[in-house]
Amino acid sequence: MIVLLHAVGYVLCALAVCGGLYSVLAAGLVARFMAHAGPIKAAFPSVTIIKPLHGAPTGLADALESFCRQDYPGAMQIVFGVQDARDLAIPVVRGLQRRHPALDIVLAIDSRLYGTNRKVSNLINIVQRADHDVLVMSDADILVGPHYLRDVVAALGCEGVGAASCLYVGAGGADRWSRLSAMAINYQFLPSVALGTAFGLARPCFGSTIAITATVLREIGGFEAFVDHLADDYEIGRAVRARGYRVAAPALVVSHLCTEASAGELVGHEVRWNRTVRRIDAAGHAGSVITHPLPLALLGATLLGFPTLGLVLISTIVGVRIGGKFFIDAATGVRAGPWWLIPARDVLSLGVFLASFAGNTVGWQGRRFRVGRDGVLIHA
Repeated sequence: MIVLLHAVGYVLCALAVCGGLYSVLAAGLVARFMAHAGPIKAAFPSVTIIKPLHGAPTGLADALESFCRQDYPGAMQIVFGVQDARDLAIPVVRGLQRRHPALDIVLAIDSRLYGTNRKVSNLINIVQRADHDVLVMSDADILVGPHYLRDVVAALGCEGVGAASCLYVGAGGADRWSRLSAMAINYQFLPSVALGTAFGLARPCFGSTIAITATVLREIGGFEAFVDHLADDYEIGRAVRARGYRVAAPALVVSHLCTEASAGELVGHEVRWNRTVRRIDAAGHAGSVITHPLPLALLGATLLGFPTLGLVLISTIVGVRIGGKFFIDAATGVRAGPWWLIPARDVLSLGVFLASFAGNTVGWQGRRFRVGRDGVLIHA
């Protein structure tokens, strides 16, 4: 038994070494992505920004305001959509309409449902109010800079591009749970996407931004084709690529407002996303175990009885993870949380990763669903 435990310990330490090297490379690729010059575009077509809303989480007003302050020379329409006439987001939108009377801001209130994914049903209702051919979809909890629309539309206009999407960083609040959520995005998710994109292992298409023309949207079956999928953004990207187009990612990051106010809310959200990824890409998700080098090193060293080599490995990886945090902060200009929370965040992430294998059900907007093998939502 001792021999077996030691063997497992050595395997875990080896995985931790690989994970440490991975962390260094991924952090460097975040900086390279941010330094990449974006495309320049002289024409600015008319654009409709599509924003599905549900409730009024902390920071919603600031997030929506950022879309109203775009430095974009072309015509711009913003269509906000809710599915309930009592939705708390409605007063926020009405406030935007009062503050920006010169902007074409539309509020669509439509309760029609077409499948299990209520956000996609909302999108189907919203797009009917769009006046322009270029559509830029973005989740409600996204905050952007003033040049965002210029860069996204420029990327969409490049040769062979059928859609454009944006990487994102987490913006936590004063609450420790929201900071931990933001840290997972900035110091685990973002480096993984940067590395996967650089080596052709990932083809990102995120709800943070999906820019697409109405023509291409019709080619892929409209939003109706994704109304039963949990990862609708991923499926839209896959459908665009299946039609022979590229999904471009301009060299900018937008901010995802993290509003988790409790441990249960944080873990529930992260487990839901991890289970979704597992159902979509089981092999890739399993391979992502090396993105958790610190807890792997801790487990390996424990099984080996904390030899000197194990302690050196733990210390080195702690240094790598904290150093990577500061490097990513400098590259993105965003500080998600304090350095001393990195070990706790890494241990929690491994726990979420393991929990993702313990079932196929998820909670979303107060409902329970089972995630099918192809990412389809089924009422639990």
